[in-house]
Amino acid sequence: QVKLVESGGGLVQPGGSLRLSCAHSGRTFGRFRMGWFRQAPGKEREFVAAASRIGGTTSYADSVKGRFTISRDNDNNMLYLQMNSLKPEDTAVYYCNAYRSPLDYWGQGTQVTVSS
Repeated sequence: QVKLVESGGGLVQPGGSLRLSCAHSGRTFGRFRMGWFRQAPGKEREFVAAASRIGGTTSYADSVKGRFTISRDNDNNMLYLQMNSLKPEDTAVYYCNAYRSPLDYWGQGTQVTVSS
């Protein structure tokens, strides 16, 4: 069983930055494709960014391209999301995801609120 724990959320003004972290338990981190998703109130959960097992390949939702950067540290079982130039529409609960078919794990989420 894999446990994912997110941290780093909070309240930030528009244009500000936050860095989210996700700690992956166990010793199989490098076998999982890792990603970030978010869910705003009244909306469905949506894809934000993903990193391949080694981290050499990344992908982003169009809405965050050029502002967010996903990275992973396979030596320390950590996933990160650097979020810059934040906008009010980025407000959501952000979830860490670990995927390796058929396994699919989720963290409990961390709240990000962008407001003046």
